[in-house]
Amino acid sequence: MKTIYLNADTVEKTFEQLKRHVGGTILKESSEYILEINNKFGKGKIQGVVLSGGLSYIEFDLKFYEDISLSCNTPRKNPIYFAYCSQGRFIHSFGINGKKTELKSFQTGIISSKPKEENTLCFKKNERLNITLITVQTASSSKKSISNSLKSKLYNTFIKDERLENFVYVGSQNLKIAEKIQQIHAIRQKGLVRALLIQGLVNVILALEIQQHADDVQNRNRCLGILTTSEMKVIKEVSEYIEKNFDMPLSISFLCSEFGITALKLQEGFKLMHGRTVSTHIKWVRVQKAEEYLKNTDMNISEIVYSIGFSSRSYFSKIFKESFNCSPRDYKEAQKVLPLSA
Repeated sequence: MKTIYLNADTVEKTFEQLKRHVGGTILKESSEYILEINNKFGKGKIQGVVLSGGLSYIEFDLKFYEDISLSCNTPRKNPIYFAYCSQGRFIHSFGINGKKTELKSFQTGIISSKPKEENTLCFKKNERLNITLITVQTASSSKKSISNSLKSKLYNTFIKDERLENFVYVGSQNLKIAEKIQQIHAIRQKGLVRALLIQGLVNVILALEIQQHADDVQNRNRCLGILTTSEMKVIKEVSEYIEKNFDMPLSISFLCSEFGITALKLQEGFKLMHGRTVSTHIKWVRVQKAEEYLKNTDMNISEIVYSIGFSSRSYFSKIFKESFNCSPRDYKEAQKVLPLSA
């Protein structure tokens, strides 16, 4: 097993040290860092973003070719880590020889530790990983100055007192977080717009992780977990399939047959991931695509209706108005006015 020791207080230093240990190329734009790796250690990328409010976001999306142990220490800070595993698994311990805790696909995790404590993450070789870590810095020269902030509330919830004992929590599986991570991947904008979109989605992920912890403590969500890990992976695949094939005839019976899952499990999974039924989600995806076409193409409304998989223009107009509070025609006309008034 290869052990990598990181002793860094910033995302920039973390990426410099990662590059020194596993090679690769660092790409930097504004406050975002991407380490691309394609060598004897592995293939894929590690992405990190420095956000406002003492937050940072790091995502591991790669496969290592040997067992890797990543030992992290932030000597002058006392962060809380919010972890999520979209694919694969990893093992956490406080120090190399500490008690091992495993985080599997779609599970959340929250970690805080004593100052100068090493947080060790172990990754298995030849296993595809997609793991995200949101880091919240809680250190402050004056505790009163952050008494009303997010950092203070997290400090009181997960650190609680000055003894700063080690804390690790592994939560229930959560598909909504996987959806938000996919939305981060889908961001194509650059510069300030990209930074703001990532910040917003990371804040949502953080809120979902905190809510997951609260629900688990009260034993509300655990009784709902009727899906296995393999079934949750299927739900994610079905969701991605709908996103790519929204213009095709899509029925629950077809999706169940295509992906080998029962209608009950499919509906339960979509309620967990999207908060809506399968049919409602298909309509939602199609209406979002229609809005893109109305805004960015010269297609007329009839062309758009058939291109997104609907057969009735009147039905499309009805659900579009329910979503955007205006008719498709009014929305398209508004796009012509906006450039003139800008």
